Parts: sequence; structure tokens; C-alpha cells
Amino acid sequence: MFTGIVSAVGRIIDVKPLEQGQEDAGVQLTVHAPDFSLENTKLGDSIAIQGACMTVVELQGDTFKVDVSRESLNRTTGLDAVGEVNLEHALRLGDSLDGHLVSGHVDGLGRVTHFEPVGESWDLRIDVPAELAKYLAYKGSITVNGVSLTVNDVSDHANGCEIRINLIPHTVQVTTLKHLKAGAHVNLEIDTIARYVERMVSLANKG
Repeated sequence: MFTGIVSAVGRIIDVKPLEQGQEDAGVQLTVHAPDFSLENTKLGDSIAIQGACMTVVELQGDTFKVDVSRESLNRTTGLDAVGEVNLEHALRLGDSLDGHLVSGHVDGLGRVTHFEPVGESWDLRIDVPAELAKYLAYKGSITVNGVSLTVNDVSDHANGCEIRINLIPHTVQVTTLKHLKAGAHVNLEIDTIARYVERMVSLANKG
């Protein structure tokens, strides 16, 4: 489990196919993370990269490697090329839950429709597909590229909904969200509590 509070921004410096010549193969990522504490990290530990939970397979100095399956690549964005990524260590018992409970399992992709400064803050709007739209609500939580955020508005439409999020300057400065532009795709994870509520309501309606 994670909290959606990004520990540091690292950089994917190498992307290598796990099986040469196989188009459907996954990749191995090498992540350089000088500002991300790795001293207590060991092989097999989980790290969220752009909101996707990955397992450490190799450690060397301030870099680590993870293997990403083709299935994960097909369902996420930002894990197949060199570039900056949000990083977070897995939650440990006794840690402060400053964001919300995040599993690190990306539910789908959203598309940025608007990202502009408004006063001291930033106005972020994301188009969300229909299969995820029902889980989103005013003042509810959502994870965007591994960042725990609060939904300020939900506008439903025929193919899903558009959500509006207010980003404070600190969040923009210390995450990869600063690189977003209209048209960019983002990893989305819905709130776990919303998932359970939907399940309970659907079963109650069947009764």
C-alpha cells in the first residue's frame, strides 16, 4: 500500500526489452533516484513509479531496476521511455497516512484537457473514461500519476466525466505533474473505498 504522497522525483535512464526480438515482451527500467532514499530498500521491495507498484529486482548506489510486464505497459503511461517519474516507498506500519490509501494498481488512463495557472494555484482538468467515472465524486480522492489529489468538481458526459483539480504550487514543484499539457495521458487509480461502496450497492440492488 501507498499514500499518494510522492517521496521524490527520479528519472528513468534506460529502458531495455526483457526478451530481445519479442514485440509482446515487457521491459526492464533503470531508475536514477539520487533524492530517493534507498538505504533501507532491499530486493523484492515495492516502489510506486508514476502510481504503478513495481518490484525492485536490482540495486546499485542511487539507481534501481524493475521489470515491467507487457500487461502493465498496456495499461499505464510513462513507463516505457526515458524521463522523470514520481516515486514513493511502500507504506509501513506506523507511517503517517498523509494522502489516502493507494494500492499502486492503475485502474485506467485519463486525458488532460486543461492545465493552466490560476492565481497562485494550477487548474487541472482530466477526462475520465466511463468505467471509472462512477467512482468519482466532489471532494473525493483520486491518484494521478501516483499523486493523491482531491476532486473539486465532476462534470458528467456521454463517454465518462471531466474532473477538475486544484493543485497548490508545492505539489506542482515536487512532482512530475509540472510537465503535464493538454492532451497528455495520465495514470489514474480510484479510491479503494469507492470501489467497496459500489460493490455493496450493486449487491444490495440485486437483493
